[in-house]
Amino acid sequence: QLQLVESGGGVVQTGGSLRLSCAASGFTLDKYAIAWFRQAPGKEREGVSCISSSGGSTNYADSVKGRFSISRDNAKNTVYLQMNSLKPEDTAIYYCAAKRMCFMPPIAASWGQGTQVTVSA
Repeated sequence: QLQLVESGGGVVQTGGSLRLSCAASGFTLDKYAIAWFRQAPGKEREGVSCISSSGGSTNYADSVKGRFSISRDNAKNTVYLQMNSLKPEDTAIYYCAAKRMCFMPPIAASWGQGTQVTVSA
């Protein structure tokens, strides 16, 4: 069973930073690409970033390019999302999910419970 657990969310002021973590339980992450998604109130869930299984390839939504950075530590079985220069429009619940490869859809059973990020103006 693919179980992912997100953490690191919180309340931060505009311009601040947070680092989210996505930890795997019961399986090793190194065979999977890991993607971050977010869902703001009243909006559809959107993809934020993805990192390949090796960490050699990453991609980002245009809205976060230059501000967010995804990385992974396979030895710790964890993927990170460093979020800098946060804006109020980044406020959302952030989720991670596993993929076979970044261009493929997320594995349905892998969704975490999410972590809330709130950016105050």
